[in-house]
Amino acid sequence: MMAMQYSFTLPADYDMDIIDRRIRDRGPAMDGFPHLGFKAFLSARRGEFGSRENLYAPFYLWDRREGAGDFICGPGFAALEQTFGRPRIRCWIVWQAHVLPDLAEARFAQSELLSIAPRTSLPDLRQQEMDLAEQEAGGKHVLARIAAFDPHDWTMVRFGLYAEAPPASDGKQVYRVGHLSRG
Repeated sequence: MMAMQYSFTLPADYDMDIIDRRIRDRGPAMDGFPHLGFKAFLSARRGEFGSRENLYAPFYLWDRREGAGDFICGPGFAALEQTFGRPRIRCWIVWQAHVLPDLAEARFAQSELLSIAPRTSLPDLRQQEMDLAEQEAGGKHVLARIAAFDPHDWTMVRFGLYAEAPPASDGKQVYRVGHLSRG
């Protein structure tokens, strides 16, 4: 499994209704995409839930990396690239993924990007993150919880999908889920 996300920072005065329409109109095209665990079409509005910026930032969970390759080389990504430019895509190797059957109820997401310090015991960190992901996955309104890492720049992501808005806090980005596609 792999997780993937790209993000576009939009101007402070950007009409986010444009993003909402884009998600509504184009989101269903990803429904049933091969090897896709899920794609959460995410947006954040400046000043809402502590967000400092307007963002469009889809998050993907892929069952197989071939699905990500097919998407990036396909017409949907080409249309995105034509509209917003070619984004830097973050990719993570998944340590733990808890996804509940009622994932379609997700209305909010939260992500936290953390650095992995040099000399950190990777087996210990992996186990800690797997335990934390499992613990949080059992929480109220938690519909998915992902723990993953990137050995290129030694970062990890904690990502969750929720039925209700999680509390805003420093270092964590809260998003609205405009559409959720499953493979």
